[in-house]
Amino acid sequence: MISRCLSEFVGTFALVFAGAGAIVVDTAFGGVLGHLGICIVFGLIVMAMVYSLGNVSGAHINPAVTLAFAAAGRFEWNMVLPYVVFQLSGAAVAAALLRFLFPDADGLGGTYLAVPLAQGVVWEIVISFLLMFVIFNVSTGHMEKGIMAGVAVGGAVALLALLGGPATGASMNPARSFGPLLVAGHLADLWVYFLAPVAGMLLAIPVCRLIQGEHFDPENNGADG
Repeated sequence: MISRCLSEFVGTFALVFAGAGAIVVDTAFGGVLGHLGICIVFGLIVMAMVYSLGNVSGAHINPAVTLAFAAAGRFEWNMVLPYVVFQLSGAAVAAALLRFLFPDADGLGGTYLAVPLAQGVVWEIVISFLLMFVIFNVSTGHMEKGIMAGVAVGGAVALLALLGGPATGASMNPARSFGPLLVAGHLADLWVYFLAPVAGMLLAIPVCRLIQGEHFDPENNGADG
């Protein structure tokens, strides 16, 4: 249990430090990365964490992913709270480190709505649904592992960030939003980045079950919880 939780802490720390850090660096140094570069960083760090930690904790690095795996019967419910606590903690520590490194960074690489609230909620639900759809289809049980799992998940993150980033920051991950917004003190829209990704990823369960049929069920998918 300890190794799995520490794995989620480190993985989420890496995601926020690299991903949100890319935004901070881009802002601090005159747009050296650009939108495309930032999205590539997000995709690459997710891919790296899947390959590094997938065999330990499943490399969820996302509370909404953990909840979706549990709701689908692929993950133990008694592990949901520890995973989420360590994921949020990793994100907060990463954001605090970014604050130390870039004390003048205002937004701290957080996710912010650039569209009306209703549109922002829909954006996050849809892109989170698409991400979880990919994750379900390249995972065994709750484990994102395999030769192409990291490429598929990292590629999906980069693609969806390219699409949704200008509108909402393309969070798809409560922890990714929580850390920077908490440390930056911008909490007004944080609920959107908790509610919408969870809703979108839960929506992926019935859709994947309809498409995959019996192969989606835990007993036929190598689930361990």
